[in-house]
Amino acid sequence: MGDDPTIALTPREIVVELDRYIVGQAAAKRAVAIALRNRWRRRRVEGDIREEILPNNILMIGPTGVGKTEIARRLARLAQAPFMKVEASKFTEVGYVGRDVESMVRDLVELSIAMVRAAQSEDVREKAAHMVEERLLDILLPMPKGAGRGRDRSPGEGVEDLVETAGGAAIVAEEVEGIGVNVLEDEKQRHQRTRERLRDRLRAGKLDARQVEIDVETRSMVPMSMFSLGGAEEVNLAEAFDSILPHRRKRRRMEIGKARQVLIQEETEKLIDMDHVVTEGLERVQESGIIFIDEIDKIAGRHDGTGPEVSREGVQRDLLPIIEGSTVATKYGMVKTDHILFIAAGAFHESRPSDLIPELQGRLPIRVELSPLSEDDFVRILLEPQNALIKQYQALLATEGVEARFTPEAIRRVAAIAAKVNEETENIGARRLHTVLTTLLEDLLFDAADAGGGTVIIDEAMVERRLRPIAGSKDLSRFIL
Repeated sequence: MGDDPTIALTPREIVVELDRYIVGQAAAKRAVAIALRNRWRRRRVEGDIREEILPNNILMIGPTGVGKTEIARRLARLAQAPFMKVEASKFTEVGYVGRDVESMVRDLVELSIAMVRAAQSEDVREKAAHMVEERLLDILLPMPKGAGRGRDRSPGEGVEDLVETAGGAAIVAEEVEGIGVNVLEDEKQRHQRTRERLRDRLRAGKLDARQVEIDVETRSMVPMSMFSLGGAEEVNLAEAFDSILPHRRKRRRMEIGKARQVLIQEETEKLIDMDHVVTEGLERVQESGIIFIDEIDKIAGRHDGTGPEVSREGVQRDLLPIIEGSTVATKYGMVKTDHILFIAAGAFHESRPSDLIPELQGRLPIRVELSPLSEDDFVRILLEPQNALIKQYQALLATEGVEARFTPEAIRRVAAIAAKVNEETENIGARRLHTVLTTLLEDLLFDAADAGGGTVIIDEAMVERRLRPIAGSKDLSRFIL
Protein backbone atom coordinates (compact mmCIF):
# COMPACT_ATOMS: atom_id res chain seq x y z
CA MET A 1 0.00 0.00 0.00
CA GLY A 2 1.32 3.41 -0.89
CA ASP A 3 2.17 5.95 1.77
CA ASP A 4 -0.68 8.20 2.72
CA PRO A 5 0.29 11.83 3.34
CA THR A 6 -2.10 12.14 6.26
CA ILE A 7 -0.20 9.44 8.17
CA ALA A 8 2.99 11.51 7.85
CA LEU A 9 1.68 14.07 10.33
CA THR A 10 3.98 14.74 13.27
CA PRO A 11 2.72 13.94 16.80
CA ARG A 12 2.23 17.64 17.44
CA GLU A 13 0.16 18.01 14.26
CA ILE A 14 -1.91 14.97 15.19
CA VAL A 15 -2.70 16.48 18.58
CA VAL A 16 -3.71 19.75 16.90
CA GLU A 17 -6.11 17.83 14.65
CA LEU A 18 -7.59 15.95 17.64
CA ASP A 19 -7.99 19.27 19.50
CA ARG A 20 -10.45 20.35 16.80
CA TYR A 21 -12.94 17.75 18.05
CA ILE A 22 -11.95 16.76 21.60
CA VAL A 23 -11.49 19.09 24.55
CA GLY A 24 -8.70 18.38 27.05
CA GLN A 25 -7.24 14.90 27.66
CA ALA A 26 -3.74 15.97 26.60
CA ALA A 27 -2.06 12.80 27.93
CA ALA A 28 -4.31 10.48 25.91
CA LYS A 29 -3.86 12.56 22.76
CA ARG A 30 -0.08 12.48 23.12
CA ALA A 31 -0.11 8.70 23.59
CA VAL A 32 -2.18 7.97 20.46
CA ALA A 33 -0.23 10.55 18.45
CA ILE A 34 3.04 8.80 19.30
CA ALA A 35 1.51 5.39 18.48
CA LEU A 36 0.36 6.64 15.06
CA ARG A 37 3.68 8.30 14.27
CA ASN A 38 5.54 5.13 15.28
CA ARG A 39 3.64 3.31 12.54
CA TRP A 40 4.90 5.81 10.01
CA ARG A 41 8.43 5.38 11.40
CA ARG A 42 8.24 1.58 11.34
CA ARG A 43 7.30 1.50 7.66
CA ARG A 44 10.51 3.36 6.89
CA VAL A 45 12.75 1.05 8.88
CA GLU A 46 14.79 -1.24 6.65
CA GLY A 47 15.89 -4.78 7.36
CA ASP A 48 14.50 -7.63 9.42
CA ILE A 49 14.09 -5.48 12.52
CA ARG A 50 11.08 -3.85 10.89
CA GLU A 51 8.96 -6.94 11.59
CA GLU A 52 10.12 -6.98 15.20
CA ILE A 53 8.83 -3.48 15.96
CA LEU A 54 5.40 -3.96 17.54
CA PRO A 55 2.73 -1.29 18.08
CA ASN A 56 2.35 0.48 21.39
CA ASN A 57 -1.03 -0.85 22.51
CA ILE A 58 -2.80 1.56 24.84
CA LEU A 59 -5.08 1.22 27.85
CA MET A 60 -7.26 4.29 28.47
CA ILE A 61 -8.64 4.65 31.99
CA GLY A 62 -11.40 7.12 32.73
CA PRO A 63 -15.13 7.61 33.33
CA THR A 64 -17.67 7.43 30.55
CA GLY A 65 -18.22 10.42 28.32
CA VAL A 66 -14.75 11.96 28.59
CA GLY A 67 -13.60 11.23 25.04
CA LYS A 68 -12.00 7.75 25.01
CA THR A 69 -13.97 6.43 22.04
CA GLU A 70 -13.89 9.76 20.20
CA ILE A 71 -10.10 9.97 20.42
CA ALA A 72 -9.70 6.51 18.88
CA ARG A 73 -12.34 7.16 16.20
CA ARG A 74 -10.88 10.52 15.16
CA LEU A 75 -7.39 9.03 15.12
CA ALA A 76 -8.49 6.29 12.71
CA ARG A 77 -10.29 8.81 10.51
CA LEU A 78 -7.21 11.02 10.49
CA ALA A 79 -5.02 8.08 9.42
CA GLN A 80 -7.65 6.78 6.97
CA ALA A 81 -7.17 3.43 8.68
CA PRO A 82 -9.67 0.56 9.08
CA PHE A 83 -11.24 1.07 12.51
CA MET A 84 -13.43 -1.27 14.52
CA LYS A 85 -15.04 -0.54 17.89
CA VAL A 86 -16.04 -3.57 19.93
CA GLU A 87 -17.28 -4.08 23.48
CA ALA A 88 -15.35 -6.62 25.50
CA SER A 89 -18.50 -7.62 27.39
CA LYS A 90 -20.08 -8.94 24.16
CA PHE A 91 -17.51 -11.70 23.76
CA THR A 92 -17.46 -15.08 25.45
CA GLU A 93 -14.87 -17.76 25.95
CA VAL A 94 -14.72 -20.41 23.25
CA GLY A 95 -17.28 -23.08 24.13
CA TYR A 96 -19.85 -20.61 25.46
CA VAL A 97 -22.76 -19.20 23.47
CA GLY A 98 -21.76 -15.87 21.98
CA ARG A 99 -19.14 -14.30 19.72
CA ASP A 100 -15.50 -15.36 19.92
CA VAL A 101 -12.80 -12.72 20.07
CA GLU A 102 -11.43 -13.56 16.61
CA SER A 103 -14.64 -12.19 15.10
CA MET A 104 -13.38 -8.65 15.78
CA VAL A 105 -10.53 -9.26 13.32
CA ARG A 106 -12.92 -10.68 10.72
CA ASP A 107 -15.20 -7.67 11.11
CA LEU A 108 -12.19 -5.37 10.65
CA VAL A 109 -11.27 -7.22 7.45
CA GLU A 110 -14.81 -6.79 6.09
CA LEU A 111 -14.71 -3.08 6.88
CA SER A 112 -11.26 -2.65 5.32
CA ILE A 113 -12.29 -4.39 2.10
CA ALA A 114 -15.42 -2.23 1.96
CA MET A 115 -13.22 0.88 2.29
CA VAL A 116 -10.92 -0.21 -0.54
CA ARG A 117 -13.89 -1.23 -2.67
CA ALA A 118 -15.53 2.18 -2.17
CA ALA A 119 -12.29 3.96 -3.08
CA GLN A 120 -11.87 1.89 -6.24
CA SER A 121 -15.52 2.49 -7.14
CA GLU A 122 -14.84 6.22 -7.09
CA ASP A 123 -11.77 5.72 -9.29
CA VAL A 124 -13.73 3.87 -12.00
CA ARG A 125 -16.97 5.82 -11.67
CA GLU A 126 -16.20 8.20 -14.54
CA LYS A 127 -15.36 5.30 -16.84
CA ALA A 128 -18.50 3.44 -15.75
CA ALA A 129 -20.62 6.53 -16.41
CA HIS A 130 -19.22 6.76 -19.94
CA MET A 131 -19.98 3.09 -20.58
CA VAL A 132 -23.53 3.55 -19.30
CA GLU A 133 -24.00 6.55 -21.57
CA GLU A 134 -23.03 4.40 -24.55
CA ARG A 135 -25.39 1.63 -23.43
CA LEU A 136 -28.29 4.04 -23.14
CA LEU A 137 -27.56 5.51 -26.55
CA ASP A 138 -27.51 2.02 -28.02
CA ILE A 139 -30.96 1.45 -26.54
CA LEU A 140 -32.34 4.78 -27.70
CA LEU A 141 -30.82 4.62 -31.16
CA PRO A 142 -29.58 1.18 -32.20
CA MET A 143 -27.17 0.87 -35.10
CA PRO A 144 -29.26 0.32 -38.27
CA LYS A 145 -28.88 -2.87 -40.21
CA GLY A 146 -26.52 -2.48 -43.13
CA ALA A 147 -24.97 0.65 -41.65
CA GLY A 148 -22.22 2.04 -43.77
CA ARG A 149 -24.01 1.41 -47.08
CA GLY A 150 -25.45 4.50 -48.61
CA ARG A 151 -29.05 4.50 -49.75
CA ASP A 152 -31.36 6.87 -51.50
CA ARG A 153 -33.98 8.73 -49.55
CA SER A 154 -37.45 8.45 -50.91
CA PRO A 155 -39.33 11.67 -51.63
CA GLY A 156 -40.88 13.13 -48.51
CA GLU A 157 -38.68 11.13 -46.08
CA GLY A 158 -37.81 13.37 -43.14
CA VAL A 159 -35.71 13.23 -39.98
CA GLU A 160 -38.42 11.33 -38.09
CA ASP A 161 -38.58 8.68 -40.84
CA LEU A 162 -34.82 8.35 -40.88
CA VAL A 163 -34.59 7.88 -37.11
CA GLU A 164 -37.42 5.35 -37.28
CA THR A 165 -35.52 3.31 -39.85
CA ALA A 166 -32.38 3.55 -37.72
CA GLY A 167 -33.57 0.84 -35.38
CA GLY A 168 -37.21 1.54 -34.62
CA ALA A 169 -36.49 3.75 -31.58
CA ALA A 170 -39.48 5.86 -30.61
CA ILE A 171 -37.78 9.22 -30.84
CA VAL A 172 -39.96 12.05 -31.95
CA ALA A 173 -38.87 14.57 -34.55
CA GLU A 174 -38.49 17.47 -32.14
CA GLU A 175 -35.85 15.61 -30.14
CA VAL A 176 -33.55 15.52 -33.12
CA GLU A 177 -34.73 18.72 -34.75
CA GLY A 178 -32.05 20.61 -36.55
CA ILE A 179 -30.10 17.56 -37.67
CA GLY A 180 -29.35 18.07 -41.32
CA VAL A 181 -30.01 15.14 -43.61
CA ASN A 182 -28.03 14.76 -46.74
CA VAL A 183 -29.44 12.04 -48.90
CA LEU A 184 -26.01 11.42 -50.41
CA GLU A 185 -24.30 10.91 -47.04
CA ASP A 186 -23.51 7.52 -45.75
CA GLU A 187 -26.22 6.21 -43.42
CA LYS A 188 -23.66 5.49 -40.70
CA GLN A 189 -22.58 9.14 -40.65
CA ARG A 190 -26.18 10.28 -40.38
CA HIS A 191 -26.70 7.80 -37.57
CA GLN A 192 -23.60 9.10 -35.74
CA ARG A 193 -24.77 12.72 -35.91
CA THR A 194 -28.18 11.71 -34.58
CA ARG A 195 -26.45 9.82 -31.80
CA GLU A 196 -24.33 12.84 -30.80
CA ARG A 197 -27.40 15.06 -30.63
CA LEU A 198 -29.07 12.51 -28.40
CA ARG A 199 -25.90 12.41 -26.27
CA ASP A 200 -26.20 16.14 -25.65
CA ARG A 201 -29.84 15.79 -24.61
CA LEU A 202 -29.02 12.78 -22.44
CA ARG A 203 -26.25 14.64 -20.60
CA ALA A 204 -28.54 17.62 -20.11
CA GLY A 205 -31.10 15.37 -18.42
CA LYS A 206 -33.77 16.12 -21.01
CA LEU A 207 -34.41 12.42 -21.59
CA ASP A 208 -34.50 11.33 -17.92
CA ALA A 209 -38.28 10.86 -17.97
CA ARG A 210 -38.26 8.61 -21.05
CA GLN A 211 -39.05 4.94 -20.43
CA VAL A 212 -36.53 2.36 -21.63
CA GLU A 213 -36.12 -1.38 -21.23
CA ILE A 214 -32.86 -2.67 -19.80
CA ASP A 215 -31.52 -6.07 -18.80
CA VAL A 216 -30.52 -6.14 -15.13
CA GLU A 217 -28.85 -8.87 -13.14
CA THR A 218 -31.04 -10.59 -10.55
CA ARG A 219 -29.70 -12.47 -7.58
CA SER A 220 -31.36 -15.50 -6.08
CA MET A 221 -32.95 -14.67 -2.74
CA VAL A 222 -32.01 -17.39 -0.26
CA PRO A 223 -33.74 -16.79 3.10
CA MET A 224 -30.87 -18.05 5.23
CA SER A 225 -28.80 -16.20 7.77
CA MET A 226 -25.45 -16.70 9.41
CA PHE A 227 -24.29 -19.48 11.68
CA SER A 228 -21.12 -20.41 13.47
CA LEU A 229 -19.64 -23.80 14.24
CA GLY A 230 -17.67 -24.11 17.45
CA GLY A 231 -16.07 -20.70 17.39
CA ALA A 232 -15.19 -20.99 13.71
CA GLU A 233 -15.78 -18.20 11.26
CA GLU A 234 -19.41 -17.28 10.77
CA VAL A 235 -20.87 -18.56 7.52
CA ASN A 236 -23.44 -16.63 5.51
CA LEU A 237 -25.47 -19.26 3.68
CA ALA A 238 -27.24 -16.73 1.47
CA GLU A 239 -23.88 -15.38 0.32
CA ALA A 240 -22.51 -18.89 -0.22
CA PHE A 241 -25.47 -19.96 -2.36
CA ASP A 242 -25.37 -16.68 -4.27
CA SER A 243 -21.79 -17.38 -5.33
CA ILE A 244 -22.76 -20.87 -6.58
CA LEU A 245 -26.09 -20.27 -8.28
CA PRO A 246 -25.98 -18.65 -11.73
CA HIS A 247 -27.03 -15.02 -11.98
CA ARG A 248 -30.00 -14.43 -14.22
CA ARG A 249 -30.84 -11.31 -16.16
CA LYS A 250 -34.30 -9.84 -16.23
CA ARG A 251 -35.70 -7.23 -18.57
CA ARG A 252 -37.12 -4.27 -16.70
CA ARG A 253 -38.78 -1.07 -17.88
CA MET A 254 -37.87 2.14 -16.09
CA GLU A 255 -37.11 5.81 -16.62
CA ILE A 256 -33.69 6.71 -17.98
CA GLY A 257 -32.84 8.68 -14.83
CA LYS A 258 -33.26 5.57 -12.69
CA ALA A 259 -31.83 3.22 -15.31
CA ARG A 260 -28.65 5.29 -15.37
CA GLN A 261 -28.05 4.64 -11.64
CA VAL A 262 -28.76 0.92 -11.97
CA LEU A 263 -26.44 0.55 -14.93
CA ILE A 264 -23.64 2.62 -13.34
CA GLN A 265 -23.67 0.28 -10.35
CA GLU A 266 -23.56 -2.72 -12.65
CA GLU A 267 -20.72 -1.37 -14.77
CA THR A 268 -18.78 -0.30 -11.69
CA GLU A 269 -18.96 -3.85 -10.33
CA LYS A 270 -17.51 -5.13 -13.60
CA LEU A 271 -14.62 -2.65 -13.52
CA ILE A 272 -13.59 -3.32 -9.91
CA ASP A 273 -10.63 -5.68 -9.58
CA MET A 274 -11.71 -7.75 -6.57
CA ASP A 275 -8.35 -9.54 -6.35
CA HIS A 276 -6.68 -6.17 -5.88
CA VAL A 277 -9.39 -5.06 -3.44
CA VAL A 278 -8.89 -8.14 -1.25
CA THR A 279 -5.10 -7.88 -1.32
CA GLU A 280 -5.18 -4.17 -0.50
CA GLY A 281 -7.83 -4.66 2.19
CA LEU A 282 -5.86 -7.38 3.97
CA GLU A 283 -2.68 -5.32 3.83
CA ARG A 284 -4.43 -2.29 5.32
CA VAL A 285 -5.74 -4.39 8.20
CA GLN A 286 -2.33 -5.87 8.94
CA GLU A 287 -0.36 -2.64 8.59
CA SER A 288 -2.72 0.11 9.77
CA GLY A 289 -5.81 -1.49 11.36
CA ILE A 290 -7.05 -0.13 14.69
CA ILE A 291 -9.30 -2.08 17.07
CA PHE A 292 -10.86 -0.19 19.98
CA ILE A 293 -11.91 -2.55 22.79
CA ASP A 294 -14.35 -0.70 25.04
CA GLU A 295 -15.61 -1.79 28.47
CA ILE A 296 -12.55 -3.92 29.10
CA ASP A 297 -13.13 -3.33 32.81
CA LYS A 298 -16.29 -5.44 32.51
CA ILE A 299 -14.20 -8.57 31.97
CA ALA A 300 -11.88 -7.74 34.89
CA GLY A 301 -12.58 -8.40 38.52
CA ARG A 302 -11.61 -10.43 41.51
CA HIS A 303 -13.20 -13.82 41.76
CA ASP A 304 -13.05 -17.05 43.71
CA GLY A 305 -13.12 -19.41 40.72
CA THR A 306 -16.89 -19.64 40.40
CA GLY A 307 -19.64 -17.70 38.65
CA PRO A 308 -19.55 -15.69 35.44
CA GLU A 309 -16.06 -14.34 36.21
CA VAL A 310 -14.63 -17.65 35.02
CA SER A 311 -15.85 -16.94 31.50
CA ARG A 312 -14.61 -13.35 31.77
CA GLU A 313 -11.10 -14.56 32.52
CA GLY A 314 -11.45 -16.93 29.58
CA VAL A 315 -12.21 -13.94 27.32
CA GLN A 316 -9.06 -12.24 28.60
CA ARG A 317 -7.02 -15.35 27.79
CA ASP A 318 -8.58 -15.54 24.33
CA LEU A 319 -7.64 -11.89 23.77
CA LEU A 320 -3.99 -12.55 24.59
CA PRO A 321 -2.90 -14.18 21.33
CA ILE A 322 -4.91 -11.69 19.25
CA ILE A 323 -3.28 -8.67 20.88
CA GLU A 324 0.14 -10.29 21.15
CA GLY A 325 0.12 -11.30 17.52
CA SER A 326 -1.38 -14.34 15.85
CA THR A 327 -2.88 -15.45 12.56
CA VAL A 328 -6.66 -15.40 12.16
CA ALA A 329 -8.48 -17.26 9.40
CA THR A 330 -10.98 -15.19 7.43
CA LYS A 331 -12.91 -15.97 4.26
CA TYR A 332 -10.50 -13.72 2.38
CA GLY A 333 -7.35 -15.41 3.69
CA MET A 334 -5.10 -15.48 6.73
CA VAL A 335 -4.58 -12.22 8.63
CA LYS A 336 -1.71 -11.49 10.99
CA THR A 337 -2.58 -9.32 13.97
CA ASP A 338 1.02 -8.52 14.97
CA HIS A 339 0.86 -4.90 13.83
CA ILE A 340 -2.78 -4.04 14.46
CA LEU A 341 -3.01 -1.25 17.02
CA PHE A 342 -5.22 -2.19 19.97
CA ILE A 343 -6.64 0.55 22.16
CA ALA A 344 -8.54 -0.72 25.20
CA ALA A 345 -10.64 1.48 27.45
CA GLY A 346 -12.67 1.20 30.60
CA ALA A 347 -14.07 3.26 33.46
CA PHE A 348 -12.72 0.87 36.11
CA HIS A 349 -15.21 2.03 38.74
CA GLU A 350 -15.59 -1.35 40.40
CA SER A 351 -12.27 -2.84 39.37
CA ARG A 352 -8.72 -1.78 38.66
CA PRO A 353 -6.39 -2.37 35.72
CA SER A 354 -4.39 -4.62 38.02
CA ASP A 355 -7.43 -6.93 38.19
CA LEU A 356 -6.80 -7.91 34.58
CA ILE A 357 -4.71 -11.06 34.24
CA PRO A 358 -0.99 -10.16 34.24
CA GLU A 359 -0.42 -11.44 30.71
CA LEU A 360 -3.08 -9.10 29.31
CA GLN A 361 -1.73 -6.18 31.30
CA GLY A 362 1.61 -6.78 29.63
CA ARG A 363 0.00 -6.58 26.18
CA LEU A 364 -1.29 -3.07 26.97
CA PRO A 365 1.95 -1.38 28.07
CA ILE A 366 0.93 2.25 27.51
CA ARG A 367 -1.56 3.49 30.11
CA VAL A 368 -3.16 6.89 30.15
CA GLU A 369 -5.73 8.25 32.56
CA LEU A 370 -8.44 10.55 31.26
CA SER A 371 -9.65 13.13 33.75
CA PRO A 372 -13.32 13.85 34.54
CA LEU A 373 -14.74 16.90 32.79
CA SER A 374 -15.23 20.13 34.71
CA GLU A 375 -17.64 23.00 34.19
CA ASP A 376 -14.96 24.90 32.23
CA ASP A 377 -14.47 21.85 30.03
CA PHE A 378 -18.21 21.77 29.32
CA VAL A 379 -18.14 25.42 28.22
CA ARG A 380 -15.33 24.64 25.79
CA ILE A 381 -17.11 21.50 24.54
CA LEU A 382 -20.21 23.57 23.79
CA LEU A 383 -18.27 26.15 21.80
CA GLU A 384 -14.87 25.08 20.48
CA PRO A 385 -14.99 21.75 18.58
CA GLN A 386 -15.97 21.77 14.90
CA ASN A 387 -18.88 19.51 15.80
CA ALA A 388 -19.83 21.45 18.95
CA LEU A 389 -23.36 20.76 20.20
CA ILE A 390 -24.46 24.40 19.97
CA LYS A 391 -23.28 24.53 16.33
CA GLN A 392 -25.26 21.37 15.62
CA TYR A 393 -28.50 22.75 17.08
CA GLN A 394 -28.00 26.08 15.32
CA ALA A 395 -27.59 24.25 12.01
CA LEU A 396 -30.73 22.18 12.64
CA LEU A 397 -32.83 25.23 13.48
CA ALA A 398 -31.42 27.17 10.51
CA THR A 399 -33.16 24.67 8.20
CA GLU A 400 -36.45 26.09 9.50
CA GLY A 401 -35.28 29.68 9.03
CA VAL A 402 -34.71 30.14 12.78
CA GLU A 403 -31.47 31.75 13.95
CA ALA A 404 -30.61 30.64 17.48
CA ARG A 405 -28.21 32.84 19.43
CA PHE A 406 -26.75 31.77 22.77
CA THR A 407 -25.46 34.39 25.18
CA PRO A 408 -22.19 33.61 27.03
CA GLU A 409 -24.10 33.62 30.32
CA ALA A 410 -26.55 31.02 29.00
CA ILE A 411 -23.74 28.74 27.86
CA ARG A 412 -22.01 29.04 31.23
CA ARG A 413 -25.27 28.22 33.03
CA VAL A 414 -25.91 25.16 30.86
CA ALA A 415 -22.38 23.92 31.61
CA ALA A 416 -22.86 24.52 35.34
CA ILE A 417 -26.14 22.57 35.41
CA ALA A 418 -24.60 19.66 33.48
CA ALA A 419 -21.64 19.52 35.85
CA LYS A 420 -23.91 19.68 38.90
CA VAL A 421 -26.17 16.87 37.67
CA ASN A 422 -23.12 14.73 36.94
CA GLU A 423 -21.93 15.23 40.51
CA GLU A 424 -25.27 14.43 42.11
CA THR A 425 -26.27 11.50 39.89
CA GLU A 426 -24.33 9.25 37.56
CA ASN A 427 -21.35 10.93 35.93
CA ILE A 428 -21.88 10.36 32.20
CA GLY A 429 -19.42 13.07 31.15
CA ALA A 430 -20.08 15.22 28.09
CA ARG A 431 -23.12 13.12 27.17
CA ARG A 432 -24.97 15.03 29.90
CA LEU A 433 -24.84 18.11 27.68
CA HIS A 434 -27.06 16.34 25.14
CA THR A 435 -29.84 15.80 27.68
CA VAL A 436 -29.55 19.29 29.14
CA LEU A 437 -29.56 21.08 25.77
CA THR A 438 -32.38 18.95 24.36
CA THR A 439 -34.51 19.72 27.41
CA LEU A 440 -33.65 23.42 27.16
CA LEU A 441 -34.53 23.66 23.47
CA GLU A 442 -37.49 21.26 23.45
CA ASP A 443 -40.17 23.93 22.92
CA LEU A 444 -38.09 25.74 20.30
CA LEU A 445 -37.44 22.53 18.37
CA PHE A 446 -41.13 21.64 18.50
CA ASP A 447 -42.44 25.07 17.39
CA ALA A 448 -39.71 26.00 14.88
CA ALA A 449 -41.57 24.49 11.91
CA ASP A 450 -44.58 26.74 12.56
CA ALA A 451 -42.69 29.85 13.66
CA GLY A 452 -41.99 31.12 10.16
CA GLY A 453 -38.36 31.94 10.85
CA GLY A 454 -36.81 34.71 12.88
CA THR A 455 -34.16 35.10 15.57
CA VAL A 456 -34.33 33.54 19.03
CA ILE A 457 -32.05 34.63 21.86
CA ILE A 458 -31.26 31.91 24.42
CA ASP A 459 -30.18 33.83 27.52
CA GLU A 460 -29.55 32.94 31.15
CA ALA A 461 -33.13 33.78 32.12
CA MET A 462 -34.48 31.25 29.63
CA VAL A 463 -32.07 28.60 30.93
CA GLU A 464 -33.16 29.26 34.50
CA ARG A 465 -36.82 29.16 33.58
CA ARG A 466 -36.55 25.88 31.69
CA LEU A 467 -33.97 23.95 33.71
CA ARG A 468 -33.89 25.24 37.27
CA PRO A 469 -37.03 23.38 38.44
CA ILE A 470 -35.60 20.12 37.06
CA ALA A 471 -31.97 20.60 38.08
CA GLY A 472 -33.01 21.71 41.56
CA SER A 473 -34.77 18.43 42.29
CA LYS A 474 -32.53 15.39 42.59
CA ASP A 475 -35.41 13.06 41.88
CA LEU A 476 -36.42 14.93 38.73
CA SER A 477 -32.89 15.42 37.44
CA ARG A 478 -32.14 11.73 37.96
CA PHE A 479 -34.88 10.78 35.49
CA ILE A 480 -35.01 13.77 33.12
CA LEU A 481 -31.44 15.05 32.98
